[in-house]
Amino acid sequence: MYELQNVTKSYQGKRGKVVAVDKVNLKIESGQMIAIQGPTGGGKSTLLQLLGALDKPSDGNVLVMGESLKTMSDSQLSDLRADKIGFVFQFFNLIPTLTALENVEMALVPSGVNAQERSERAAAALASVGLADRSSHLPSELSGGQQQRVAIARALVKNPAVLLADEPTGNLDEETRDDIIDLLESLWKDKGLTLVIVTHDSQVAKRAQRILTIKAGKITEKAA
Repeated sequence: MYELQNVTKSYQGKRGKVVAVDKVNLKIESGQMIAIQGPTGGGKSTLLQLLGALDKPSDGNVLVMGESLKTMSDSQLSDLRADKIGFVFQFFNLIPTLTALENVEMALVPSGVNAQERSERAAAALASVGLADRSSHLPSELSGGQQQRVAIARALVKNPAVLLADEPTGNLDEETRDDIIDLLESLWKDKGLTLVIVTHDSQVAKRAQRILTIKAGKITEKAA
């Protein structure tokens, strides 16, 4: 699924060059569940951006399903994100003026799916996360856990090969956190997804098959 070959990602900061990912070599097999932990500023978000084809490495190479990000055009990267990669974020990122169904439908617009199919697929995705009866609700009418379920449905409606989750339980209480991780784990198993979760929460991380730690741009791995 993924192969990172001596990958470095650096930025020019106010105080000079910042190396966010430093000569990382990593393989993630299709269908694995991976947790990524590490201190703030250690490189977690940058690594996730590389896995999500949101950025290219400064040096080295990232292969996604055998394709090199370095050789892809912007439109090819956009197509990859639209068709193969689903994203779930800490702050849900739902559009407040759209219903749950309409928020999920929005993920299919870049792929040119017609209106009827968008609606049908969005309804099925909401049903898969237990929100079939909340499709007409606005985000403000949903709890935090329900909003995150909508966000997960939005990521899944594309039928992606990969689901990348950036602190998906960071804004939730413990009980709701457990519900969301149970849901993600169930969907991972049922759909054969490759699931990568960035988290500060060790209770979340220990559910994964592999736990990676990134600190100062360097990755280490411990037994899950």
